Amino acid sequence: MAAPAAAVLRPAVRDDVPELLTLIRELADDGRLEHEGVADAAVLADSLFGERPAAEAVIADVEGAAAGFALFFQSVSTSPGRQGLYLEDLYVRPAHRGLGLGRTLMRHMAQLAMTRGCARFEWSVMDWNRDALAFYRSLGAVGMDGWAVQRADGEALHRLAAAA
Repeated sequence: MAAPAAAVLRPAVRDDVPELLTLIRELADDGRLEHEGVADAAVLADSLFGERPAAEAVIADVEGAAAGFALFFQSVSTSPGRQGLYLEDLYVRPAHRGLGLGRTLMRHMAQLAMTRGCARFEWSVMDWNRDALAFYRSLGAVGMDGWAVQRADGEALHRLAAAA
């Protein structure tokens, strides 16, 4: 295996929105989620850099080009009564996989969680993605037996919101 090029991790800025959209589309294709659609530039810019940002992103640059990203947000857990860090998406372009970039991004996220005083760092992974599951296990992550992700979106979200 070739030695990995040094990655530079940096917080995303508003000018990164077009590149982030490209990375998000690649992630959707890679994760068999292209049917879910992808946010447009205005929605993503508002979510990350608007008046009330809902999330943050870190970009991994290798040799001056975006090689991957992590998009995350603060959460709160009532059990420990403290904040947590939730990783919404982690993606490394195929040409940069196997070189330690995913591990570098995850280490950065864990360090950020510790710096912010978070009680936990959590994320979800598709149960069919054996490579991702093995990668996360190699980092010491454990699956949350007894927990199942639930979601209301689209028409179900509208019906729930309208319920009396």
